[in-house]
Amino acid sequence: MPTNTRATLRSFQDEIDNIHHKETAKQRAQAQASAEREATSAKKPSKLKDTNDVKDNEPLDVEQSDLQRPHFDDDTELQTWLRINTAAAYERSRDAIAARLTRYRGEYIIRLGAHPSRASLFGLEGKEALDGTFGNTCTPLELQHMESVLLRIAEEIGAKVSTLFHVPSSTPRASFLVRLPPPSINLTAEVRCAVVGNVDSGKSTTLGVLTRGGLDDGRGRARVGLFRHKHEVESGRTSSVGMEILGFSAAGLPILPTTHFSNELDVIRREKLGWDEISKQSAKIVSFIGILSRRSLGYAEEGLFVILDLAGHERYLKTTLYGLTSGSPSLVILMVAANAGLIGMSKEHLAIALALSVPVAVCITKIDMTPPNILADTVKQVVKILKSPGCRKTPVFVKTAETAVELSQVYAQEKLCPIFQLSNTTGEGLDLVRTFLNLLPSSEGDDEKFVADQPLEYSVTEVWSVPYVGTVVNGILNAGRAKIGDPILIGPDSNGNFMSSAVKSIQRKRAPVSSAEAGQCVSFALKRMRRTAVRKGMVIVIKSETPPKAIRRFEGTVLILYHNTTLQKNYQAMLHCGAIRQTVRIIGIDHPQGILRTGDRAVVQFEFISSPEFIKEGMKLLFREGKTKGLGVVTNLL
Repeated sequence: MPTNTRATLRSFQDEIDNIHHKETAKQRAQAQASAEREATSAKKPSKLKDTNDVKDNEPLDVEQSDLQRPHFDDDTELQTWLRINTAAAYERSRDAIAARLTRYRGEYIIRLGAHPSRASLFGLEGKEALDGTFGNTCTPLELQHMESVLLRIAEEIGAKVSTLFHVPSSTPRASFLVRLPPPSINLTAEVRCAVVGNVDSGKSTTLGVLTRGGLDDGRGRARVGLFRHKHEVESGRTSSVGMEILGFSAAGLPILPTTHFSNELDVIRREKLGWDEISKQSAKIVSFIGILSRRSLGYAEEGLFVILDLAGHERYLKTTLYGLTSGSPSLVILMVAANAGLIGMSKEHLAIALALSVPVAVCITKIDMTPPNILADTVKQVVKILKSPGCRKTPVFVKTAETAVELSQVYAQEKLCPIFQLSNTTGEGLDLVRTFLNLLPSSEGDDEKFVADQPLEYSVTEVWSVPYVGTVVNGILNAGRAKIGDPILIGPDSNGNFMSSAVKSIQRKRAPVSSAEAGQCVSFALKRMRRTAVRKGMVIVIKSETPPKAIRRFEGTVLILYHNTTLQKNYQAMLHCGAIRQTVRIIGIDHPQGILRTGDRAVVQFEFISSPEFIKEGMKLLFREGKTKGLGVVTNLL
């Protein structure tokens, strides 16, 4: 591969994605082969893909799992059975619905009637993958009969049914969400999102309205419950990564405090549902990883429907970067104030989300106080930027519940960008956002990122010392499973060694659980572990005779997104790679001149300054120093 070429961001992203997929496939095959050999050395290992079969320059064909695919099952045959009023048809309908719920982790969208193609619904042209209608035409009486049968079946199998939308006409159509209540908190669906945007774009206010239920009064009523620092209350601006959660019941309703209509600020801040109470009532939880004081979190973690609400001021960019890289969000929600447009750090946050290949949705806020001509200019600017060669996103305006429902299932695969227009004082557009969030596929269902049948690997993103509990870590299970009592290794320390410990207890959403699986965000209380011995960026693995190797130097293929002069040997920058955030030094550049400028691509050797880290080939990285930014992927461990 050429070591110094001018590269577009999009082509480079495709290249590092291919490297990431290739290395992930190698590592999973190696881990599976090792497990097979340890299980039975006398028997021939099961047939595995040879890691040498993955060529360096060969595009990797990563099949999308059924859990990641949108709900494209053809409900035409199901509609036929629901229409027939016989015992045999009822049994077949029940079996079909139960099979769909099993396949899609306990929730499924059933469409009744003839639905238009998604391409026409979204107002798009040239999207062949979205063409094609769904279902068969029916009369109002037939739709009413099918709905009644669906409700009977759901009650019989223990599921809940909620009407997502209903379009009345001579040939009506409707969509219904069928959802099973989770048997326990540790099986509650989790979705992680990150909320970003410029200062005063309405991030905290929108989160306050979504999680508390009450509308804003235009003077900060909604966001006051999110503040944890005195300077935040005085300035009205948030400054640290924290979290709020929004639960959805099995019936699809948001779990809100009973005092959300109160106008007393003290009541708003004090009277709110605890995380454990929300978790008990929820079938899916939105955790807004937002702007809370770290000391106020206690023994908790960043989980269920996680929405990272990240600080919008330029001085907190490193906080935003860490939240985006360590939180592993499934969606980035970009807040844009209608009266200001896409300015300042909003463009920076959008560029970072695109660089990390995270799907993006846009919320245009404050539409109630913005003159129509200014709002039109903002919309035009957002659409222009999304369609630009650097973004290559297809904007879709969400104005109906039907659009929100269908868009939630295909936006990521088709590189669509939903655009919501909101008012936190009148409530316009908020129901569409809740519908969209409620239907997003769970993060742990992403088999490309998280694999349950691999050895335990847990990334530490937060560390606390909790009275009468001890050292507590929070993070994400990247692979494997964990349960109370498991012996573990945590590290590396400053010398590259791993320390022995055990999982004393586990919490998810501040509620105790007995186990955790890949893709979930949980907290571990560790046995016999000092707080000072643990830091962010460490990993937890299952205890074995051969601990992982800590890496001090590594090699990566990088693209310089911006630098005002030139990069050369011994240049230092802050590296973000998963939960790792540490200063690195460039010790080698594979370039004829030995320097790099904006837009250059090269193979670069890095060295960690403070301590070695646990990294793997194929991990994506971002590095920054001031306004200098670079994107890349780890290609070789030195």
